[in-house]
Amino acid sequence: MASVHRPRTRGRPVRLAHLKARESLLDAAVALFAEKGVAATTAVEIAARAGVTPALVHYYFRPRERLLDAVVDERLSRFVAHAVRALPALPAPASASALIDALVDGVFDAARRMPWMPPIWIREIVSGGGLLRGRMIRHLPVHVITALQAALADGKRRGKVAHDIDPAFAFLSIAGATLFPLATRSLWSHFPGGGALSAARLRRHAHAMLSGGLTGPARRPARTSR
Repeated sequence: MASVHRPRTRGRPVRLAHLKARESLLDAAVALFAEKGVAATTAVEIAARAGVTPALVHYYFRPRERLLDAVVDERLSRFVAHAVRALPALPAPASASALIDALVDGVFDAARRMPWMPPIWIREIVSGGGLLRGRMIRHLPVHVITALQAALADGKRRGKVAHDIDPAFAFLSIAGATLFPLATRSLWSHFPGGGALSAARLRRHAHAMLSGGLTGPARRPARTSR
Protein backbone atom coordinates (compact mmCIF):
# COMPACT_ATOMS: atom_id res chain seq x y z
CA MET A 1 0.00 0.00 0.00
CA ALA A 2 1.37 3.36 -0.94
CA SER A 3 2.04 5.59 1.96
CA VAL A 4 0.02 8.78 2.25
CA HIS A 5 2.15 11.91 2.48
CA ARG A 6 0.53 14.59 4.57
CA PRO A 7 1.88 18.13 4.49
CA ARG A 8 3.91 19.04 7.55
CA THR A 9 2.24 21.54 9.80
CA ARG A 10 4.29 24.54 10.72
CA GLY A 11 3.31 24.74 14.34
CA ARG A 12 6.12 26.95 15.60
CA PRO A 13 5.73 29.74 13.00
CA VAL A 14 1.99 29.77 13.62
CA ARG A 15 2.52 30.03 17.37
CA LEU A 16 5.00 32.84 16.85
CA ALA A 17 2.54 34.68 14.63
CA HIS A 18 -0.14 34.35 17.30
CA LEU A 19 2.27 35.56 19.97
CA LYS A 20 3.24 38.59 17.89
CA ALA A 21 -0.41 39.42 17.26
CA ARG A 22 -1.19 39.25 20.96
CA GLU A 23 1.81 41.44 21.82
CA SER A 24 0.77 43.95 19.17
CA LEU A 25 -2.70 44.10 20.66
CA LEU A 26 -1.32 44.81 24.13
CA ASP A 27 0.98 47.51 22.75
CA ALA A 28 -1.96 49.08 20.92
CA ALA A 29 -4.14 48.90 24.03
CA VAL A 30 -1.69 50.72 26.32
CA ALA A 31 -1.07 53.40 23.68
CA LEU A 32 -4.80 54.03 23.28
CA PHE A 33 -5.47 53.89 27.01
CA ALA A 34 -2.85 56.61 27.45
CA GLU A 35 -4.43 58.74 24.72
CA LYS A 36 -8.14 58.22 25.37
CA GLY A 37 -8.60 56.30 28.58
CA VAL A 38 -9.81 52.75 29.10
CA ALA A 39 -13.55 53.47 28.95
CA ALA A 40 -13.32 55.38 25.66
CA THR A 41 -11.20 52.78 23.85
CA THR A 42 -13.00 50.16 21.76
CA ALA A 43 -11.90 46.74 20.58
CA VAL A 44 -12.20 47.96 16.98
CA GLU A 45 -9.75 50.79 17.69
CA ILE A 46 -7.28 48.45 19.37
CA ALA A 47 -7.44 46.07 16.41
CA ALA A 48 -6.96 48.90 13.91
CA ARG A 49 -3.94 50.25 15.80
CA ALA A 50 -2.43 46.75 15.94
CA GLY A 51 -3.18 46.06 12.28
CA VAL A 52 -5.32 42.99 12.90
CA THR A 53 -9.02 42.14 12.75
CA PRO A 54 -11.34 42.83 15.70
CA ALA A 55 -11.99 39.10 15.88
CA LEU A 56 -8.48 38.62 17.26
CA VAL A 57 -9.18 41.01 20.11
CA HIS A 58 -12.15 38.88 21.12
CA TYR A 59 -10.16 35.69 20.59
CA TYR A 60 -7.43 36.70 23.04
CA PHE A 61 -9.22 39.05 25.39
CA ARG A 62 -12.85 38.16 25.83
CA PRO A 63 -14.37 39.15 28.16
CA ARG A 64 -12.82 42.63 28.32
CA GLU A 65 -11.57 42.04 31.86
CA ARG A 66 -8.97 39.68 30.40
CA LEU A 67 -7.53 42.55 28.39
CA LEU A 68 -7.34 44.81 31.45
CA ASP A 69 -5.68 42.03 33.46
CA ALA A 70 -3.12 41.45 30.71
CA VAL A 71 -2.37 45.16 30.30
CA VAL A 72 -1.63 45.51 34.01
CA ASP A 73 0.17 42.19 34.49
CA GLU A 74 2.23 42.29 31.28
CA ARG A 75 2.75 46.00 30.60
CA LEU A 76 2.21 48.24 33.62
CA SER A 77 3.99 45.83 35.97
CA ARG A 78 6.92 45.88 33.55
CA PHE A 79 7.19 49.63 34.05
CA VAL A 80 7.36 49.20 37.83
CA ALA A 81 9.98 46.47 37.57
CA HIS A 82 12.13 48.66 35.33
CA ALA A 83 11.75 51.69 37.60
CA VAL A 84 13.09 49.83 40.65
CA ARG A 85 15.64 47.66 38.88
CA ALA A 86 18.68 49.57 40.23
CA LEU A 87 17.66 49.41 43.88
CA PRO A 88 19.02 45.91 44.69
CA ALA A 89 22.49 47.12 43.68
CA LEU A 90 22.49 49.82 46.36
CA PRO A 91 24.53 49.08 49.50
CA ALA A 92 22.42 47.93 52.43
CA PRO A 93 21.15 49.71 54.33
CA ALA A 94 20.72 52.35 51.63
CA SER A 95 20.36 55.98 52.60
CA ALA A 96 17.17 57.85 51.83
CA SER A 97 19.05 60.05 49.37
CA ALA A 98 20.38 57.04 47.48
CA LEU A 99 16.94 55.43 47.32
CA ILE A 100 15.30 58.63 46.11
CA ASP A 101 17.95 59.26 43.44
CA ALA A 102 17.67 55.67 42.17
CA LEU A 103 13.88 55.84 42.06
CA VAL A 104 13.81 59.15 40.20
CA ASP A 105 16.30 57.89 37.62
CA GLY A 106 14.43 54.60 37.35
CA VAL A 107 11.06 56.24 36.74
CA PHE A 108 12.40 58.59 34.08
CA ASP A 109 14.29 55.81 32.32
CA ALA A 110 11.22 53.55 32.40
CA ALA A 111 9.07 56.40 31.04
CA ARG A 112 11.51 56.90 28.17
CA ARG A 113 11.04 53.27 27.20
CA MET A 114 7.33 53.11 28.03
CA PRO A 115 5.93 56.63 27.50
CA TRP A 116 2.34 55.46 27.88
CA MET A 117 2.67 54.92 31.64
CA PRO A 118 2.58 58.51 33.01
CA PRO A 119 -0.81 59.38 31.44
CA ILE A 120 -2.21 55.97 32.37
CA TRP A 121 -0.98 56.47 35.94
CA ILE A 122 -2.83 59.77 36.24
CA ARG A 123 -5.97 58.78 34.34
CA GLU A 124 -6.53 55.17 35.34
CA ILE A 125 -4.68 54.60 38.64
CA VAL A 126 -4.47 57.83 40.64
CA SER A 127 -7.93 59.01 39.58
CA GLY A 128 -10.72 57.89 41.84
CA GLY A 129 -12.63 56.43 38.91
CA GLY A 130 -9.59 54.84 37.31
CA LEU A 131 -10.42 51.45 35.85
CA LEU A 132 -6.96 49.98 36.47
CA ARG A 133 -6.47 51.09 40.06
CA GLY A 134 -7.55 47.89 41.78
CA ARG A 135 -5.51 45.73 39.44
CA MET A 136 -2.40 47.88 39.80
CA ILE A 137 -2.28 47.98 43.59
CA ARG A 138 -0.92 44.46 43.80
CA HIS A 139 2.02 45.43 41.58
CA LEU A 140 3.15 48.42 43.61
CA PRO A 141 6.70 47.88 44.98
CA VAL A 142 5.79 47.44 48.63
CA HIS A 143 9.35 46.42 49.54
CA VAL A 144 10.67 49.66 48.04
CA ILE A 145 8.05 51.78 49.77
CA THR A 146 8.88 50.11 53.09
CA ALA A 147 12.63 50.56 52.61
CA LEU A 148 12.17 54.24 51.75
CA GLN A 149 10.00 54.83 54.80
CA ALA A 150 12.55 53.13 57.04
CA ALA A 151 15.45 55.12 55.57
CA LEU A 152 13.63 58.43 56.05
CA ALA A 153 12.60 57.54 59.58
CA ASP A 154 16.21 56.70 60.39
CA GLY A 155 17.35 59.96 58.81
CA LYS A 156 14.91 61.89 60.98
CA ARG A 157 16.24 60.20 64.11
CA ARG A 158 19.78 61.16 63.15
CA GLY A 159 18.82 64.72 62.25
CA LYS A 160 19.53 64.23 58.54
CA VAL A 161 15.95 64.59 57.33
CA ALA A 162 13.64 67.56 57.77
CA HIS A 163 11.53 67.27 60.91
CA ASP A 164 8.13 67.66 59.22
CA ILE A 165 8.73 65.04 56.53
CA ASP A 166 6.29 62.16 56.94
CA PRO A 167 7.91 58.95 55.63
CA ALA A 168 4.47 57.47 54.94
CA PHE A 169 3.94 59.93 52.08
CA ALA A 170 7.43 59.88 50.57
CA PHE A 171 6.63 57.45 47.78
CA LEU A 172 3.61 59.54 46.80
CA SER A 173 5.84 62.60 46.66
CA ILE A 174 8.26 60.85 44.32
CA ALA A 175 5.44 59.69 42.05
CA GLY A 176 4.02 63.21 42.06
CA ALA A 177 7.36 64.77 41.18
CA THR A 178 8.03 62.38 38.30
CA LEU A 179 4.94 60.83 36.73
CA PHE A 180 2.65 63.83 37.06
CA PRO A 181 4.87 66.35 35.21
CA LEU A 182 5.67 63.76 32.54
CA ALA A 183 1.97 63.19 31.96
CA THR A 184 1.07 66.89 31.84
CA ARG A 185 4.12 68.61 30.35
CA SER A 186 2.30 69.50 27.13
CA LEU A 187 -0.03 71.61 29.26
CA TRP A 188 2.58 73.24 31.49
CA SER A 189 4.79 74.16 28.56
CA HIS A 190 2.26 76.91 27.78
CA PHE A 191 2.73 78.58 31.16
CA PRO A 192 5.27 81.37 31.75
CA GLY A 193 8.75 79.89 32.02
CA GLY A 194 7.58 76.44 30.92
CA GLY A 195 9.08 76.44 27.47
CA ALA A 196 10.20 73.07 26.18
CA LEU A 197 9.74 70.77 29.17
CA SER A 198 12.09 68.01 28.14
CA ALA A 199 12.35 64.82 30.18
CA ALA A 200 15.93 65.76 31.06
CA ARG A 201 14.79 69.12 32.43
CA LEU A 202 12.03 67.51 34.47
CA ARG A 203 14.44 64.90 35.80
CA ARG A 204 16.90 67.53 37.02
CA HIS A 205 14.08 69.42 38.70
CA ALA A 206 12.76 66.27 40.40
CA HIS A 207 16.22 65.41 41.74
CA ALA A 208 16.78 68.91 43.09
CA MET A 209 13.33 69.28 44.62
CA LEU A 210 13.22 65.84 46.26
CA SER A 211 16.80 65.98 47.51
CA GLY A 212 16.20 69.35 49.12
CA GLY A 213 12.68 68.62 50.30
CA LEU A 214 12.77 65.04 51.51
CA THR A 215 16.36 64.79 52.68
CA GLY A 216 17.28 68.38 53.36
CA PRO A 217 18.66 69.50 56.71
CA ALA A 218 16.47 68.85 59.69
CA ARG A 219 14.71 71.93 61.02
CA ARG A 220 12.38 72.10 63.97
CA PRO A 221 9.26 74.18 63.36
CA ALA A 222 9.15 77.51 65.15
CA ARG A 223 6.97 77.61 68.22
CA THR A 224 3.82 79.66 67.85
CA SER A 225 2.23 81.56 70.68
CA ARG A 226 -1.30 80.59 71.62
